[in-house]
Amino acid sequence: MPALSMGFPMPVFRKAVNRLHPDKQGPHSPGSRRNGQANAANPTNEQAGIQPEIKARDVLSPQEKSLEDLRKLGFTAAHVVPQGRMLPGSGALFLLNGNTADEMLIKDNTSLFATFNGARGVYPSTVIGVMSKFRELYKQAEQAKMQEAMFAANPAGMAKPANNKSLQAFYPVLDKKQSVYFAVDDICSIHRAMTLQQELGFPIVMAGLKQGWYVVDMIKSKNIPVLLSVDLPKAKETPKAGEKKEGEATKPDPEKEQLEARATEEMKKLESQAAVFAGKGISFGFATYNGKPAELRDNLRRMIKNGLTEDQALSALTTTPAAMLGMSQALGTVEKGKMANLMVSDKPYFAEKSNVRMVFVQGNLFEYEAPKAAPAAAPGRPAGGPPAASVGGKWDYAIDAQGDEYTGVLTITDNGGAVSGSWSSSQIPGNNPMNNPVLKDNQLTFSSQINMQGQDLTLEFDLRIQGGSFTGKVSIPQVGTFDIKGSRQGGPNGLE
Repeated sequence: MPALSMGFPMPVFRKAVNRLHPDKQGPHSPGSRRNGQANAANPTNEQAGIQPEIKARDVLSPQEKSLEDLRKLGFTAAHVVPQGRMLPGSGALFLLNGNTADEMLIKDNTSLFATFNGARGVYPSTVIGVMSKFRELYKQAEQAKMQEAMFAANPAGMAKPANNKSLQAFYPVLDKKQSVYFAVDDICSIHRAMTLQQELGFPIVMAGLKQGWYVVDMIKSKNIPVLLSVDLPKAKETPKAGEKKEGEATKPDPEKEQLEARATEEMKKLESQAAVFAGKGISFGFATYNGKPAELRDNLRRMIKNGLTEDQALSALTTTPAAMLGMSQALGTVEKGKMANLMVSDKPYFAEKSNVRMVFVQGNLFEYEAPKAAPAAAPGRPAGGPPAASVGGKWDYAIDAQGDEYTGVLTITDNGGAVSGSWSSSQIPGNNPMNNPVLKDNQLTFSSQINMQGQDLTLEFDLRIQGGSFTGKVSIPQVGTFDIKGSRQGGPNGLE
């Protein structure tokens, strides 16, 4: 079985700094909101999503399931950043094994993570506000650093400088010892990040990059480090010749066909983005914080089918991120004197049916069994077990969002495995349709869009249904991943 030393993309694993509820105050928020307008115009840094002093090592939970999921994929280390809004905190490099974050820590303060996600209901709530606030904080940090240096050199006659943790978190960036990892998931975010970088001159890494093909020459000319997004839209199944979906209109719809053609073109560009960058000679890593670990290998295979070579993909997972984080002497390749991190697969890693069988993290062995072959499918049923029972009906659910519980009802229509439906919440008025629902064996996935205080959010549901109950995850990009559980109203009848 061939051995590969696996590297580390940039996932986000941590409990959210900002909770889902837009009006709920955190444990350290001021207790009074009598002057709502004043608070909205001049909120605390915590309310505004400005906490660059938060360290990944202080919020990372070794029990986070996503860490285990990545290790099962063959990864041995991860660059982890806090999760939040405008300035969530600083990142660090961790081994994917250990009882405490400090035990897992390889290198601290590897990045300052920044996004264009505004605060909810307070300043800065808009992209323009976020950019203005970033400029203000950066300039204030320059002044504070200069004042501290002057006071340290000769304090006579000077007032003691204020100790502002948020401003002090910028000091490594000002000294060019730390890069700002800006989340850029579209062309507008790319231009905004570059505008700030050109004005202020800080070292930058573009993280979670999408639509980079529009500016690939600019990125190459400026030698900007890049972490491409590994998140891809679900691939659409190509219908067989003459086959039509149930309910499909026989009359052509030019507008719909045009929209579908544009969506297909956009997906093709996303699948080819890594190959375009590699073809330009640009080194890049991968960011996984806006994707799902379960889809990572399939998405990499799709990129390989669209021009990326396996060697280029492997470098993006190993040697390139090691170099970006200044850890090439310890990570990235299997060599004498480096960390004993490697994985063993039963086939080449990117082969369609390859399985990770062993992972070594600092010499500690983790073994994994290859999945058993699914039994032959009965006529008209998917392979993978006994005939699937209907999942139709009403399901009560509860989402645990870092201690806050959100409840509601999920209504599913199951027409022989073709599912549709909607969900409602006691906190959010109205019904929200299930988009692109897929039922495979006992796994139901779908997405949905909601609007909270003027901000559009996409929710990704991944549910495992067993009998009359289900468990799973709800993921919200740039917000967090939360546990969900539910039970069918009226009991498990019809599911067993």
